[in-house]
Amino acid sequence: MNEETEPGNTIDTIAAQATPAGRGGIGVIRLSGPSALTITEKIIEATPQARTAEYHNFLDSNKEVIDIGLVIYFPNPNSFTGEDVVELQGHGGPVVMERLLQCTIDHGARIAKPGEFSERAFLNDKIDLTQAEAIADLIDSSSERAARCAIRSLQGDFSKKIHELVEDIIQLRMYVEAAIDFPEEEIDFLGDDKVANDLIELIEDLDDVLITVRQGSLLREGMTVVIAGKPNAGKSSLLNRLSGRESAIITEIPGTTRDVLKEHILIEGIPLHIIDTAGLRHTDDPVELEGVKRAWQQVVDADQVLLVVDGRDTEEVCPEKLWPDFNELDLSDKQVTVIRNKADLTGEAIGMRYEKELCVITMAIKHNQGIEHLRQHLKECVGAKTNLEGGFIARSRHLDALKRAREFLALGQDQLALAKAGELLAEDLRQAQKALDEITGEFTTDDLLGRIFSSFCIGK
Repeated sequence: MNEETEPGNTIDTIAAQATPAGRGGIGVIRLSGPSALTITEKIIEATPQARTAEYHNFLDSNKEVIDIGLVIYFPNPNSFTGEDVVELQGHGGPVVMERLLQCTIDHGARIAKPGEFSERAFLNDKIDLTQAEAIADLIDSSSERAARCAIRSLQGDFSKKIHELVEDIIQLRMYVEAAIDFPEEEIDFLGDDKVANDLIELIEDLDDVLITVRQGSLLREGMTVVIAGKPNAGKSSLLNRLSGRESAIITEIPGTTRDVLKEHILIEGIPLHIIDTAGLRHTDDPVELEGVKRAWQQVVDADQVLLVVDGRDTEEVCPEKLWPDFNELDLSDKQVTVIRNKADLTGEAIGMRYEKELCVITMAIKHNQGIEHLRQHLKECVGAKTNLEGGFIARSRHLDALKRAREFLALGQDQLALAKAGELLAEDLRQAQKALDEITGEFTTDDLLGRIFSSFCIGK
């Protein structure tokens, strides 16, 4: 299972409403635990057959009928949680659901914590951690694309990729550690191309997974888009156009925006976090100087940078030439799009083009011209135009674990190539495996489990 959390036989039985609160045609109370069947027998005064929908009266402690509905009993271990599970399906009125839930408590159950059903499924090896998280992600999906990716994660596609990487690391560890532990076998793995080639192939495979995970993480958590540029280039106007409301103050006075402004929008269900920043310029005003400092920090932290340029000032589109300070930033892991604004004054044609790999969009933001080109471009950046048939939903913690695993593998390459240090290579491989095991829950701290499952809705 994992090094710090062992699956255990839970003593208590939990209960919760598994359908949304409020009025509805159907409401479901779910029970899980060793007393689930006993509690149900007291409520319906009968013993339900396994995996069969039965019609019964639901009785309270005083034998008064609360409701009439269906009972389905799933005996362990063939249930979602791996324990005895019962679903009481009645009419979805809040009073009925409250009375029925209270009845289960009167007979010995307790109210489930958020995500506790999924947590028990994980602890009882019915699902791994990525599948548990996919349940919540499927419920929270804001687009059809995100839902499709979440269901693939729930089916185990993501876990399979991680397990394949772990298995490759294990095989390489076995080879390296055998050479260290049994030197009499005279396996010259340091001079053998096998280890070096296997490392290269392993890193390439991990990079492929990283690309998909970055896409899945953006679909789930959204892309951070920072609007940057010189004063009066049209940054605040662009924020207002994208958000659909007057979020930022617009004046002809340079330096109006002195702090960070944030808006959260959806483009066809894809979440975007749009950030407007202070105009980039050299200034002696301490307040504006702090704003410029924060602007550069937002650029560093962004997934996507929209560099807005007043088309009247320059024909240049290269970010480093437009603003030399970009030379000092590592923009390798983010996309920069140049927005040439004020085409209504320059006479440039509205549209989108690529110069080498740089996207340049010509707009007249004041007149709302070119906005659709930008929206389409942002959708493509998040993956709307990418073939995601093999994709899966992912979280920032997955991305972080994969990055750490890659760093350890790259460090191991250096140990092999430069230091010829087999023991250090073996340790780097072990650390890379440990980072990947965090994703599926093979190695997971109790604190991490608590944070993950507490974010689930009650009843899941």
